[in-house]
Amino acid sequence: MPIELIYLGILLIAICIVFVVIKRPIYEAMLFGYLVMIAVTNEWGNIFTYLLKTSTNTLFYAILAFIAVAQIFGGTKVIDAVIDVILSIFGRFRGGAGYISLIASSFMGSLSGSGAGNVAATGVFTIPAMKRTGFPAHLAANVEMSASTMGNMIPPAGSIAAAFGCLELLYPGKYSMSDFWILMWGIAIWFIIQRAITLYFFSRYYKVEPMAKEDIPKLGDTLKRGWKALLIPVIIFLPFFLDSKLKTTFFTARLGSGAGNMSSCILIFTPGLAALYGMFISRKHTDVRPKAIVDMFSEKIKSIVPVCATIFFAYSISNLFASMGAGSVIGDYIASLGMSKVVLAMFIPLFCALLGMILPGSSQTAIFGTAIIAIMVSAGANPFLVAGMLPVITGAMEGMTPPLALCMYTAMGIADSGLKETTQNCLIWVALHYIMAVAIILGLLPIWGMI
Repeated sequence: MPIELIYLGILLIAICIVFVVIKRPIYEAMLFGYLVMIAVTNEWGNIFTYLLKTSTNTLFYAILAFIAVAQIFGGTKVIDAVIDVILSIFGRFRGGAGYISLIASSFMGSLSGSGAGNVAATGVFTIPAMKRTGFPAHLAANVEMSASTMGNMIPPAGSIAAAFGCLELLYPGKYSMSDFWILMWGIAIWFIIQRAITLYFFSRYYKVEPMAKEDIPKLGDTLKRGWKALLIPVIIFLPFFLDSKLKTTFFTARLGSGAGNMSSCILIFTPGLAALYGMFISRKHTDVRPKAIVDMFSEKIKSIVPVCATIFFAYSISNLFASMGAGSVIGDYIASLGMSKVVLAMFIPLFCALLGMILPGSSQTAIFGTAIIAIMVSAGANPFLVAGMLPVITGAMEGMTPPLALCMYTAMGIADSGLKETTQNCLIWVALHYIMAVAIILGLLPIWGMI
């Protein structure tokens, strides 16, 4: 067994001891886990290197920015106008706001390419809307989390191109990207159905009722009062959409290699722009002077800082593992075990779920993609289908699995939900995603676009 796999086990044990046994906050458990990893790998000379790398990570600051803008939206009440429009349309349905989260966040995730970033961007709208219609905070957080992470497996998500690249390396010229996109839609349909059914049963379990007719605002009135606020989703989503659709044909032609940097900048400036616009349109009804904003954050700081600290140390742990090349070593070890197709179909998604705690889905695909396809094909699996499942078991499961669930922590920070109940509910969503992935890999479900 490679030492890197032992390190991963030690990390999980260390975090569980601090969080479960000693009952310390999760951010302290993450810090302790990071220090334990530094100690067992004897990386004391780089103890600040990985922390510094996290402190310069664009996505980390984007998550913080969206968590902060969620507080501004809540304090200025500007988001209430957007929520009222959602309620006027879907308030009459049980769990209606949850289905909006499922649709909107899945679509947005296919553009943003980041599970945690997508949770932050869309969660500021969908989570408050769900809570207003009776969703418990922890359920609202996990509905958003599970929908947002699914975006990474729906075209035109960047992880899909990476997965096709792995297939092309093994079978050059045999398959087309167009056929692969159709396959990804065929796979995604099953997971959308799975999440919709899960949401249906959770809505009934938690007795999420439709709103009373007299409490449902009239659509015309909400549009009249809140049309300015409806531009906030446009301000947030439009930059991602334009970057996704025009990056290669428009921006790259004018900015060259700088187009890639622009994609990173979008994550940073978009929440700031949305916050400024939100304060501007609410200035007549809310005190938005600097002192008022500072006072508002001072009240919320106790709930914001723990989430941010947890995410920070989780990223630092990921940087440490990446520097060791742990992914490729563990992948080679799995290939040497010679497991059957059924065992591999159950083991590989589980392995990716665990690895997703420390490695982004794109990195997993780059490191393990060709190996996973080759291993599964040698056991009798269809290479086209296995390649299509790479974004499902890497990108979509990235950040879902506790205790290093970045997407869950991001949603939890917006929903202001408790860690225990959010984690317990999260494990159900992860388990159902895992079961569906195994069923598809084994060919138990018909897939549209399969060749």
